[in-house]
Amino acid sequence: MNEHVRALATLIAMSVPSVAIVGGTGKLGAALARRWAQAGYKVVIGSRDGARAKEVAEALGRELGRHIDHDLNRPAAERGEIVVVTVPYAAQGETLAEIRAAVLGKIVVDTTVPLVPPKVMRVQLPPEGAAAVRAQRLLGDAVTVVSAFHNVAADKLATDDVIDCDVLIFSDEPAARSRVVELVRAAGLRAIEGGVLANSAAAEALTSVLIFINKKYRVDGAGVRITGGLTEPDDE
Repeated sequence: MNEHVRALATLIAMSVPSVAIVGGTGKLGAALARRWAQAGYKVVIGSRDGARAKEVAEALGRELGRHIDHDLNRPAAERGEIVVVTVPYAAQGETLAEIRAAVLGKIVVDTTVPLVPPKVMRVQLPPEGAAAVRAQRLLGDAVTVVSAFHNVAADKLATDDVIDCDVLIFSDEPAARSRVVELVRAAGLRAIEGGVLANSAAAEALTSVLIFINKKYRVDGAGVRITGGLTEPDDE
């Protein structure tokens, strides 16, 4: 590596945040870890099973030719500047309670979709109106929750393919949404801000609709694309 390339790599490493992926051994978490690691982010894969976290991190490391960190969920969350939660809805409450003290003052990106088996093709939003709103309530006001990555197929993210799907981003804090826009772009996707956290209900509900579409029309991972001539957003 010549001096110019080494300096550029150092600059990139200094300018991007470290990302901890809680529940990072699942399909979505591992796929995001792969894309962010390729983009030069320092990634920590977290799991409630330390051996599984090590296995997934080492497999990704071998594939990408670089070191991927791993840890249990809570210490992983402590190490990440931004924490991404990629667990099933049934595990959301327990997982957030486990990491709550570790994410104070941080951005937590919640990807939870309130799917309730066996009727996953039926919209079943929680009493709070959205899983992301529930996450904010469980984590408290000292944490900034951003909701994203509901409608993109994990198996597509796990490849190097260009994905014809937008990622809708929701949060009550515009500055936090902007930081997650950067994460989405680093994963190779177009990011679209969708407003306040309560609006996450739309993307969460749409997931059940997309599952139905996948089955009805034999689609391999239907997604969402916002049409129209979008321009750079106005500041809020």
